Amino acid sequence: MSIVTIFVHSDNASSERRFDKSLSIRQLKGKLETITGIPVDSQLLQLYNGDTLVASVEGDDYMFGAFPVDNLMTLKVIDTSPANLRNQYNDLSLVEKYEMPEEDYAKRTDSVLAFKQRNKLGRFGNDSSSTSESTYTFEEEAKNIKTGDRCEVDFGDGSEGLKKRGIVKYVGETKFKPGYWIGIQYDEPIGKHDGLVQGERYFSCPDKYGAFVRPNKVKVGDYPEEDFEEM
Repeated sequence: MSIVTIFVHSDNASSERRFDKSLSIRQLKGKLETITGIPVDSQLLQLYNGDTLVASVEGDDYMFGAFPVDNLMTLKVIDTSPANLRNQYNDLSLVEKYEMPEEDYAKRTDSVLAFKQRNKLGRFGNDSSSTSESTYTFEEEAKNIKTGDRCEVDFGDGSEGLKKRGIVKYVGETKFKPGYWIGIQYDEPIGKHDGLVQGERYFSCPDKYGAFVRPNKVKVGDYPEEDFEEM
């Protein structure tokens, strides 16, 4: 078998690798440089079986297979460079870091800053978009809605399939969430309860016909009850 699996170990790396025994030691060192960062001419190779030194791998023209290498042995790569030159390819503190000028960063269209500007996020958001529902009461929207009104509730994008009719059963604030809510009795059993929420009775209706929605989702008017038996 010409391929061996060995453990490569150095001060900067430790990994399992597969090498062809037909490689010359010079070729092997070239591959080890990409793994350990140690220059070819500064490598001292030692082959271990467990904790036992088997051989010093020397001679650039010898084949790797000329040494008693076997699967799962350890090849230690020792850096013989002067101390002040070691780790120069691995120590990031030695790398001069580039910092982009703020004016250049502001011109980029693929940056986080540009994304926030396009989507009006964070400090780029306007007052209306940055106001959370938890601080907005919906009191104004609730003023034109009263108990007994027929209504239509818009669940989403305005399409007919997402609009459901019912009757207003409650208008006001609640204990389960801040702000104003509208209690609805739907014409069909698409609700969540019978008007009782977290132990508080706000209105009464058949079970699974009742729900609470925000006033901005409710439109009151002449919305007669649909005949579902004919649909």
